Amino acid sequence: MNSRKGGKLNKPITLGAISLFFFPLLLNVQLMSVSHTIINAALARLDEYIIALASFSVAMVVHLLFASPSYQNHTITIAIVRGKKSLRSMVICVLLIATYVSLMLNLIAHTFLGDLFLQFILGVSPEVAVGAKKTLALLALLPFLTGFRGLFQGLVIRSQRTNLVSLATGVRVVALLGWLHIGQRWFHGPELGAFALVLCIVIESTLMGFFAWRCYNSFSYASLKETEQQSEEKSTGQILRFALPVAFSSGLQQTIPVVINAIISRLPDANLALAAFGVIRALLFMLSGPMRNLQQVYLTLIHSSADYRVLLRFFWWTSAGMAFLTLIIALPANKLVFADIFGIAENLRHYIVIPLSMCAIYPLFYGGTNLLRAYFTATHHTVILGQATLVKFSYLLLCWVASLLIPLQISGISLAIFLLISSEIAEACYLRIKRRGITGAQTI
Repeated sequence: MNSRKGGKLNKPITLGAISLFFFPLLLNVQLMSVSHTIINAALARLDEYIIALASFSVAMVVHLLFASPSYQNHTITIAIVRGKKSLRSMVICVLLIATYVSLMLNLIAHTFLGDLFLQFILGVSPEVAVGAKKTLALLALLPFLTGFRGLFQGLVIRSQRTNLVSLATGVRVVALLGWLHIGQRWFHGPELGAFALVLCIVIESTLMGFFAWRCYNSFSYASLKETEQQSEEKSTGQILRFALPVAFSSGLQQTIPVVINAIISRLPDANLALAAFGVIRALLFMLSGPMRNLQQVYLTLIHSSADYRVLLRFFWWTSAGMAFLTLIIALPANKLVFADIFGIAENLRHYIVIPLSMCAIYPLFYGGTNLLRAYFTATHHTVILGQATLVKFSYLLLCWVASLLIPLQISGISLAIFLLISSEIAEACYLRIKRRGITGAQTI
């Protein structure tokens, strides 16, 4: 990275410009996480709240395991789509991935494979398995919605209208409150959360489609010279070759909470640990999730080494702020957030204090990993992303085998958070070593 696109040497990008691009995306992630937290709050008020929370948490982990390839559609769109030809090819890729994901979720929800996977492999109780299967039957509708939502978001982000992404997600949160209220007429368990989630994403995806159509026609790719646009256009096959390693890495990433669930579901406090892990993961999605948007900042705004140094400063300040906020919620604001706002029972609230405090260092490593992943995506070294995630998965797989051989009598949620953080550190270290090997430069 030595110069701006187009061959002009310009001043480095400013922290203000990065902030204007990044913080609407941060707000988007925060609003998305709020929707999951709202669902947890609704389920926490049910009579069988432990089973409901655990079932919904397990169902979301399984859903993300299979659906995660489609959650990279916005990143792939930013990196690849340059005109009508590549846009049509991207639509085909979205449909192919969504069909596969929906098929797998339906198999888990409606066949014996669900009991085999949930009870034998994950080791959850029969009550949690039944609730998770009912939830997955509704979530099987999501892949097409989230797949096209990602495509639409990529088009809007590339046009640097990130505020529209947050606006659509804000509408989703408002709609979620309404669907949770209406859904109580027909659902009284974890399926209530799935019902409300699906319908609010219908509204969000529709709104994003409208925004993408407006951005594509106004900004889009008309700014590219015709010859340049044609040279950058990708066929369906080329996009699949670029996207499949990214999709594989994304899918493998979602095995991380699955393996962690499999480990803690065999501990003495299994159901409580599973419920707590669902609550903490929803909070981490809110507090650390925005750091994944560093990939979009890198791919859209960073065109020189000077730009990258500015982005690094932004990363350090942002990760420190997220860490501070995590500690505030875990300690002085614990009762306000968990008891007064979300109505979580006192035993569950006290159970997650120390594990959530441990998560204060998570934004640093998660953000660093996403910066490195952006570099390998921009340089089309996407195979390395799969390798890094395989290292992460292999580490946790060894921990799972060890848990089968060595009886553990420790707090399930504390072990879960340790495994989550240490696996992220393993991936970050691998990516850092691989980038040094390519550039010979010191990186984070």
